Amino acid sequence: MTDAPIAPSRPRFSIFVTLGVILAVASGVTLLAAPIGYNLGIFSVRTAILTLPRWGAYLAIAAIVVSFAGLIVAVRRPKSARRGLALAAIGVLLGAALTAIPVGASRRLSMPPIHDITTDTQDPPQYEAIVPLRADAPNKLAYGGEKVAALQRKAYPDIQPLTLTVPPTQAFERALAAVRKMGWNLVAADANAGRIEATDTTFWYRFKDDVVVRIRPAGAGSRIDVRSVSRIGGGDLGTNARRVRTYLNTLKTG
Repeated sequence: MTDAPIAPSRPRFSIFVTLGVILAVASGVTLLAAPIGYNLGIFSVRTAILTLPRWGAYLAIAAIVVSFAGLIVAVRRPKSARRGLALAAIGVLLGAALTAIPVGASRRLSMPPIHDITTDTQDPPQYEAIVPLRADAPNKLAYGGEKVAALQRKAYPDIQPLTLTVPPTQAFERALAAVRKMGWNLVAADANAGRIEATDTTFWYRFKDDVVVRIRPAGAGSRIDVRSVSRIGGGDLGTNARRVRTYLNTLKTG
């Protein structure tokens, strides 16, 4: 009776490879939990915006370091025993990609702590139809005056009124078409008053920000002013400025 040949044991993954992948997955879960938990009412704004993304970044950085160590271990093994090489590389790349999310958000934290952006800081467009919708909103609609205006001018000098070489009636239609193109929820459109009001909802956290567009005669053409105000949050991480800027560009090319 002959002994059956013993199959060579398959080398296991390095502990670094396994741990690196676990850390990367934990980072992704933490970052995803922030908006989901906020929308479910589990986390506060501060926890969802600051705490969880910070811990997600820590886990992602740890995943990069540990996965890179696993990559070195795998490369040093004989070719026949290099199981986990691809998985370690994935851990490094996934960790780097996940790190970019909170790092990008942290850069936006340097934006001025304002949540009200307008093309006319001296005479901001006023809301009417949206006022009842913001009855319970922490942020009020009264403009913050020169203090806010100065912060806006320094951070966003390009946010300026737009002049169109068409009469107000045509400018109103173009402005309304641009609102629809932006995908905002239209609340009111008053052609006689030259005012359009709408609400935009952010993608991840589902924050609701309100926009008002004002159309006035300007010589032979029309002047367009826009104002965007967050319902919650002392600062907006530049969201309202980006929204106003994108809308004006849409209107120019529309």
